[in-house]
Amino acid sequence: MKIHEYQAKALLARYGVAVPRGKIASTAAEAESAAKELATPVVVVKAQIHAGGRGKGGGIKLAKSPAEAKEAASKILGMTLVTPQTGPEGKKVHKVYVEEGSDIARELYLGLVVDRESQRVVVMASTEGGMEIEEVAAHSPEKILKEIVDPAVGFQGFQGRRLAFALGLKGGSVHKFAAFATALCKAFVQEDFALVEINPLIITKGGDVFALDAKINFDDNAEFRHKAWAELRDLNEEEPHEIEAKKFDLSYIKLHGNIGCLVNGAGLAMATMDIVKLHGGEPANFLDVGGGANKEKVSNAFKVILSDPSVRCIFINIFGGIMRCDVIADGVVAACREMGVKVPIVVRLEGTNVNEGKKILEESKLGLHFVTNMRDGASQAVKLAGGK
Repeated sequence: MKIHEYQAKALLARYGVAVPRGKIASTAAEAESAAKELATPVVVVKAQIHAGGRGKGGGIKLAKSPAEAKEAASKILGMTLVTPQTGPEGKKVHKVYVEEGSDIARELYLGLVVDRESQRVVVMASTEGGMEIEEVAAHSPEKILKEIVDPAVGFQGFQGRRLAFALGLKGGSVHKFAAFATALCKAFVQEDFALVEINPLIITKGGDVFALDAKINFDDNAEFRHKAWAELRDLNEEEPHEIEAKKFDLSYIKLHGNIGCLVNGAGLAMATMDIVKLHGGEPANFLDVGGGANKEKVSNAFKVILSDPSVRCIFINIFGGIMRCDVIADGVVAACREMGVKVPIVVRLEGTNVNEGKKILEESKLGLHFVTNMRDGASQAVKLAGGK
């Protein structure tokens, strides 16, 4: 789950992470009032969407007066902002964040993520603030500094100072950076973040340390511990199909292809997407119905796929272990009969109750295309979707 910049900054501020003052606005008039209240020579008007690269798309503007803030907000609000992270369809801007201007001396990067290799939280820092960290990793990996956090003792002061010195900080900025990083680590653990990025983290000409931007992703597996997360969700920023899938407790992610995938097991689902791409196709979604799904859940999963107008073919790839093939078949037939089938369906079934499952599908008279393995299934799906 993602949240907006203004929400992230408010949350981090509660843990002592230094952020500039700012106010959220939904109208140009509110933006003007916010600029008056901040009473600084310069304010920054920022589009609030769940994507980075806003400045490149015209979603961040400087204003030297409340009137200019109003004008900037009127241009940003309602626009469809296209950035490298939104895709060509872009995202509509419903809110702007009006923030006091900062006297920037340096821009740095600071981020935290769970490192699977070390099974620890890792703190990453770089002198390349403002750059996308993926670009830095690809072209200048030596510029990414790392500190591994021991869960028994947490992030230590010496680690913060070591990063600060490696970043070239001096004087009071060293201790301010260490305190900033320590507070960020505390928030990461306490609030169950999956990712937090401060990009850029700025050093002012006076030596202060601030989060000029803040990106937070929550770990959805910890949602049961944080009832307040529900108030932070912005459904305008979420894919409608994903919202619908979440109602049925489905692991679903909308993609940009035209081959719908119904699979059980996350590993098999990723393998299915890979083999579809290998044969020249593009998956329309990631969908794992899970090992213990019943007929209703499978039916709902299939309905979500069928409701996507970009889908030109559906590839059902099931290896039944805990998940029974006859349950999958019952769910597919129920969904098809309720919604109607306008696209071809390729089916590969193996495992528990496979013969029963195939019999149900064959007797349904839905005109399905049966295959015996993943390779043939992917190849057939790509052809039927209008690919190779």
